[in-house]
Amino acid sequence: MTENATSNPTKQSTPRRPPVWLSLIPIVTLVGLLFITIRIFGSDALGGGSQISLIIAAAVTSILAMSYSKISWHNIEKHIAQNVQGVASALVILLLIGALSGSWMISGVIPTLIYYGMKIMSPEFFLPSCCAICAIVSVMTGSSWTTIATIGVALMGIGHAQGFSDGWIAGSIISGAYFGDKMSALSDTTVLAAAATGTRLFDHIQYMMLTTVPSMAITLIVFTIASLSTCTTSTIDTTAFTQAIAGTFHIHPCLLLVPVIAGIMIIKKVPSLITLFASAICGSIAALIAQPEILLQVAGKANILANESIASALFEGSYITLFGSTHIATGLSSLDELVSTSGMSGMMDTLWLIICAMCFGATLTASGMLESIMHSLKGLMSNRFGLVSTTVGSGIFFNACTADQYISIFLASRMFGTIYSKQGYESRLLSRTIEDGVTVTSPLIPWSTCGMTQSTILGVSTVVYLPYCIFNFVSPLMSILITSIGYKVFRNKPD
Repeated sequence: MTENATSNPTKQSTPRRPPVWLSLIPIVTLVGLLFITIRIFGSDALGGGSQISLIIAAAVTSILAMSYSKISWHNIEKHIAQNVQGVASALVILLLIGALSGSWMISGVIPTLIYYGMKIMSPEFFLPSCCAICAIVSVMTGSSWTTIATIGVALMGIGHAQGFSDGWIAGSIISGAYFGDKMSALSDTTVLAAAATGTRLFDHIQYMMLTTVPSMAITLIVFTIASLSTCTTSTIDTTAFTQAIAGTFHIHPCLLLVPVIAGIMIIKKVPSLITLFASAICGSIAALIAQPEILLQVAGKANILANESIASALFEGSYITLFGSTHIATGLSSLDELVSTSGMSGMMDTLWLIICAMCFGATLTASGMLESIMHSLKGLMSNRFGLVSTTVGSGIFFNACTADQYISIFLASRMFGTIYSKQGYESRLLSRTIEDGVTVTSPLIPWSTCGMTQSTILGVSTVVYLPYCIFNFVSPLMSILITSIGYKVFRNKPD
C-alpha cells in the first residue's frame, strides 16, 4: 500500500488555491461576529467574546479549506501548533510584564515618576504638559487604557477649569497615552507586534523611535502653540493628586534607580525575558525597602500583631504584587484606580486572545486563503512606498473592520510577513509599520473597543476628539515618509 502511494504521486490530491471571494468569507464572518460581540459586550468583549468569535471564524475557515481546497485536518492542526509555538516566548513575556507592572507600582517606582511629572505642569503649557505626562505614565504602565482612565480623567477636570475645549484636552491625553502604548516594553500591543513578526522586542522599540520621536515632537509643538493661544480662566493645579501620592507612598528619587537599571539592560541588549524578570525582581526589592506598609496592606495584614511573622507577611505581599490583584486606598478615587494592579493574572485575557488569533491565522495560512488575498494586492506593493503605504492602510482598514487592535495587528502581520521577507526587508520594518498603522489609529474608530472605551471614560465623543489626536494622525504619515526616503531601511537579498 505504501509503495503504491509513493510510486503514484499523481493520485495524491493537490490543494487548490481558493479564489479571493472565498478567501474573504472567513474575514467577513469574523467582522460580522465581532460587530455583534462589540454591540453586546462593549469594552468587555476582550473578556471572551472576541476570542469565541476568532474560534468560530477559524472553524469556518477550516471547513472551507477541507471542502474546497482538500486540505487535511492534520495539516491545519500542524499549522496551529506551529503558530502557537511561535509566540510561546511572547506569552511568557506578557506574564512577566504583568509581574513587572505590579511590582513597579507597589514599590512606588511608577508613583514617583507620576509625582515628579505632575510637578512640572503649568497652565500656560497645559496641553503639551498633559500630553507629556500621559506619555510618561503610559510608558511606565504599558497601558493607554489605564493612563486615560486615571490620569486622563484627572486632567480632563483640570483642563475644563483652565478653559480648554473638550477636543483639545482629550486629544492631548490620547496622543500621549498612545505614544506610551506604542513605545513601552510593558505594552501588550508592542509585545504582540514584535512577536507576530518575529522581531526582538527591544529591536522593535528602538526602530520605532525613528518615526515615533519626530511624530511626538511635531505633536508637542502643535499642543504648545494651541496652549499658548488659549486664554485660561483658572490656575487649578495638581496639588490634591500629588499630595495623595505622597501620602500613600514613600516618594524618593532613589526609586528611579529601578527604571535606570532596566534602561541599562535594554541598551546592553539583554534578552527581553531576562530584562523583564530582573526588573520585576528589582521592583519587589524596592517595595520591601521603601513600601513595607503597603506590602502588609496587600497581604491583608496591615494590623499584624507583634507575635506574627512580619517577614512572612512581607513575602506574601511581594508575591501577590507579582501574580495577583492589588487595591490600595489613597483617599482619591482616580488615584486608587491608577495604583491598582492585576499582576500576571491580569494578562490572561490577552494571552487567551493571542492563542485564539493564532488559531485563526493558522487556518488562513494552511488553507491558502491568506496567500490568495495577498496575491490580489500584489500590484500595489511593487516598491517600498507602495508596500509600506498598503500596510498602513490595511492596518487602519482592519481596525475599522474588526474593531480590535490586537486582531488587526495579528492579521496585518500574517498578511504582509511573507511579502516583506521575499522583498528582503527586515522584520522590524514590518513590526514598526504595523504599530504606526494599527496601534495609534485604534482610538480614532468610533465603533472599536478603543474608540468606545476612551470616549466613554473621557466623556467626549470620538468625533469631537478625533481632529485633535495629533500624534495618532502624524505617526502613520511619518512612517510612510521616513520609509519612502529610505532612512535606516536596510534590504537584504530577496528570498
